[in-house]
Amino acid sequence: MTQAHVHQRIVRVRTDVAALSKEFDYAVPPLWTEPVLVGTRVRAPLHGRSVRAWVVADDVAPTLGLEVRRLKSWLGWGPPASLVELAGWAAWRWAGPESTFLQAASPKVIVRSLPAAPSPHHAAPTEGASPAGSGRMWTDVPLGPGVTVVRLPPTTDLLDLVLAAATDPAVSARTGSVLVLVPSVGWAERLCARLVRRGLMATTDWAEARAGWPIVVGSRVGAWAPAPDLAAVVVLDAHDDAFREESAPTYSAVDVAVERARRAGVQCVLTSPVPPAGLAGIPMLAPTTPEERAGWPAIERVDRRNADPRTGLFSEEFVRLARAILDDPRRDHASDPLVCVYNRKGGARLLACSHCGELARCTRCGAATSASPDKSTLHCPRCADTRPLVCASCGRLKMKTLRAGVTRLREELAALLGVEVEEVSGVSARRVPDPADERHEPDTRTRARVLIGTEAVLHRLRGAAAVAFLDIDLHLLAPRLSATDETLALLVRAGRLVGARGGPSWARVQLQTRVPEHPVLEAVVRGEPAPVLADEVAIRRTSGLPPFAALALVSGPLAPGYADALAREARQLQGAGVVVTTAGEGAWLVKAPDHDVLCDLLARVERPPGRGLRVAVDPPSF
Repeated sequence: MTQAHVHQRIVRVRTDVAALSKEFDYAVPPLWTEPVLVGTRVRAPLHGRSVRAWVVADDVAPTLGLEVRRLKSWLGWGPPASLVELAGWAAWRWAGPESTFLQAASPKVIVRSLPAAPSPHHAAPTEGASPAGSGRMWTDVPLGPGVTVVRLPPTTDLLDLVLAAATDPAVSARTGSVLVLVPSVGWAERLCARLVRRGLMATTDWAEARAGWPIVVGSRVGAWAPAPDLAAVVVLDAHDDAFREESAPTYSAVDVAVERARRAGVQCVLTSPVPPAGLAGIPMLAPTTPEERAGWPAIERVDRRNADPRTGLFSEEFVRLARAILDDPRRDHASDPLVCVYNRKGGARLLACSHCGELARCTRCGAATSASPDKSTLHCPRCADTRPLVCASCGRLKMKTLRAGVTRLREELAALLGVEVEEVSGVSARRVPDPADERHEPDTRTRARVLIGTEAVLHRLRGAAAVAFLDIDLHLLAPRLSATDETLALLVRAGRLVGARGGPSWARVQLQTRVPEHPVLEAVVRGEPAPVLADEVAIRRTSGLPPFAALALVSGPLAPGYADALAREARQLQGAGVVVTTAGEGAWLVKAPDHDVLCDLLARVERPPGRGLRVAVDPPSF
């Protein structure tokens, strides 16, 4: 080994090889003229091959006696230093490789130069305030750093709030970008176009965001938009599952946005018609009760407990609704079809009393229960409660399983109505609507007057004459911690397709159910979600469930050994409150009182080598 030259500029890099957590030092070639900063993308030699990497530290002191190899090539601009630091936090928070988050913050192609950033230019909004006054409510947001939740009803035009945020004098006085996050790429593009038409400098482009454009709009990955400085952060529909990455690391774009705002010391505003329990404890603003009710759609409940079994899933109320829509000659059936939703994703099953039709529900948490293999007891997969197989309503012992399939239902519905019915299911058909967009254009991919499918059908359209959930109980009583949040999110999306109250008589969301008195249904019918949201928070607090605890789901072929190591480490942390339990075949659940304890534990226990391990912090579908 020869002594390293003291005049060399040495940088530290992190490679894009996920299995390598170690950082390496390299020398910057003296003939390079390109800028090499923290976040710059480079190519470096490593064990006989060339790998991509990011500069994570500059002017590193050389190690005496060691020769430092030179970087091979410059691969363009990368994320700013603030995002490099944030990636390290995210790797700890969601137990994943830091390179995953650096990749999310990097361009898909090599960016060798940045455009000149425009001077901030603001224009007064040209549209009137929405009925719920979303623009007015921005003025109620406390100035300075901090997080605020704004509860706005589903049919609110959220553009008003974005315009108010972008043109607020306190925000304009700061040097930096307003970061706006929405659930989908299509929504981001259309919202950006609307802002540009109003004279605001908005972009979805990586290079322009890196250059410091005044307004940066993005979807989930937009939480990693490379704006070097922030003036404010706005997240629309913070309840939407699209903000959470399903594959590990299962990071939440909402949490990333909140952390970015905290580090930058700026305002962070989260909007949602139904703020999830995970946002409990954050200050909340809401419209007046009349304003909130006016922003919810008309919702009809159909009690199916004593329904004639010969009618199947199509009640008399549903048939009357369908006929009113299909027989109206004034309607544009192509742009606003009748939408029917029936979801059996995940092998959903429901048990009901054969005598009175009452659903078999958990007496503790209200979720749907399943029968034991010997048919003697009912088990709740959500809270693990067990009780005898007896109807809680009439005391009978015989239960029946309710099941159906979308394809069969399509055939039955087409025969019943005498029209073409198109089936939509699966993410391949997904087309996320934009509630901030102007009047929805028709979906040219279908001319069917009636659509039926899983919840994917709600993502395909931008408008509907009516939305009928043929069995809302499949969502409402699902044995998942997130059942209430997911059901409310579906009703919000359906409500946006239908529109606010006061439209045509058939413009409604119809819910066929065997639990018409369920608090969630009561709340959405009234257009007042606050009580049921508060109840959900109270249930989680008393049960020690997130956000009042932290969870991680460990699975995969290598999970047994890793779970044993976690359990051993947890036993040594006496009094820390960490519990490791089985969560089905080949999976283990790690529960801790908070994320600091959980994430420190996951970072401390060494993972086995190989690809057969999945660690999902805050599992989205648990």
